[in-house]
Amino acid sequence: MSRPLTLFTGQWADLPIESICEKASKWGYEGIELPCWGDHFNVQKALEDDKYCQGRHDLLGKYGLKTWAISNHLVGQAICDVIDERHKLILPPHVWGDGKPEGVKERAAKEMIDTARAAAKLGVKVVNGFTGSSIWHLLYSFPPVSDAMIEAGYKDLADRFNPILDEFKKLGLKFALEVHPTEIAFDLHSAETALKALDRRPEFGFNFDPSHLIWQFVDPVAFIRAFPDRIYHVHVKDAALTLDGKSGILGSHINFGDPRRGWDFRSPGRGQVDFNAIARALNEIGYEGPLSVEWEDPGMDREYGAAEAARFVKEKMIFATPGRLFDQAFAEGQAKAGA
Repeated sequence: MSRPLTLFTGQWADLPIESICEKASKWGYEGIELPCWGDHFNVQKALEDDKYCQGRHDLLGKYGLKTWAISNHLVGQAICDVIDERHKLILPPHVWGDGKPEGVKERAAKEMIDTARAAAKLGVKVVNGFTGSSIWHLLYSFPPVSDAMIEAGYKDLADRFNPILDEFKKLGLKFALEVHPTEIAFDLHSAETALKALDRRPEFGFNFDPSHLIWQFVDPVAFIRAFPDRIYHVHVKDAALTLDGKSGILGSHINFGDPRRGWDFRSPGRGQVDFNAIARALNEIGYEGPLSVEWEDPGMDREYGAAEAARFVKEKMIFATPGRLFDQAFAEGQAKAGA
C-alpha cells in the first residue's frame, strides 16, 4: 500500500516556505503538510486572494511536491483552553486581540472556520489541529474533581466545536485532532469520550501521532485498532522514556532536551515506538493518507534528522499488503500439479 511521504513544516516555520520546499524535495519527500503560521500558509490571504492557493500549488510543484493537509494547531489550542499570556505568543494578533479570554476563544473558533474555507480553496480534505481543553489542569484529581466538572469540559468541547464542524460538514472536510497532552483527548479513553461528546459526527477524527502515546504507556497500535474509521491523518514522530529513578513521565518542569527529563522526543527510528507494528496496523485498517514526518529531536541536527527520517519511513513503513495468506500458494501449487 503506497502512502505519500510528507514533511510537516510547523517546526520549520522560521524558514521561508520555498527554502523548506527545496530541502524537502532533496531529502526525498513527496509533499508538505502546510502549517498555518510563518509564511507557509496564510488563512486570511487564501480567502482574500483568489490566486494565493494556486500560487502555493505552483510553488510546491516547482519542487515536485504536493499537499494533502493543512494544520492549524496554534489557533485550535485557544478554542477550548484556559486562556493566559502563553497564548499571545502563539496566536495571530487578530485572534489574540485584547486578550480577554472569551473573546480570544470566539475569534479562534472563527479562525478555524476560516481555516476550513481556506482548505477547501486549496483543495485539501483534512485540517489537522488542536482543540485545547478547559479541564486539562484537572488531570490529577486533587482537590477532588467531580464528575460534573469533567462532563462540563466535554460539553464545552461540543458547544464550541459543533459550529466549527458544521462548516467542515458543509465543505466536505475532516478535522483531525492530534491526540496530545493539554488537549481534550490525550489518550484512548479521553479520545472515546470526545467522540461521544460530539455524537460521533464523522467530521471529527484524529491525527494519529504515536510519540504522544508511548510515554504515557498507551499502546499506539491499540489506538489505531480502537478507531479504525477515525484515523484521518498520521504523524511519524518518535519518543523515548528516559526514566532513571529520579524523573517521572510528567516531565518535572524540565525542558525538552535536558537529560534529567523522564521522556523526550526522538527522530523516527531512534526511540521506542514500534513503527513496523504501526505500519501493519495502518495496513489493516486500510489507511491510505499521508505519513507526515513531524521532526523533533533535541539531540540531533534537524536537517540531518529530516533526511534520515525520509529514508526510514520509505524503508520501514511503506510496504504493500500481500493480498492473500502466504500458505495459499501451497494449495494453488498442489492444484496446478494435479491438473
